[in-house]
Amino acid sequence: MSKVILQGHILVPDNDLEAVTQALVVHKELTLSEPGCIVFRVSQSSLQPNRFEVYEEFTSREAFEAHQQRVKTSEWGDISKNATRHYQVTDVLIPND
Repeated sequence: MSKVILQGHILVPDNDLEAVTQALVVHKELTLSEPGCIVFRVSQSSLQPNRFEVYEEFTSREAFEAHQQRVKTSEWGDISKNATRHYQVTDVLIPND
């Protein structure tokens, strides 16, 4: 069995920054309520306000892919469409007890 970890950052254009920051609250709530979401953290850089650090963990590849599909058709997906994403996605093997 394995879990999926996504980590990295997004860069948000100046003219989208306010809308992205406001929409992030609901996006976090919706993501944390998804089946299989273990951790979902997004934090805005104090030095670079357009940069948001992202860290996500999901219980499986299926849960991660379901999240990705939801995001594509969500308000967040529309509001953040101009952000550039710089992510690394890793499958981490979980040893059986």
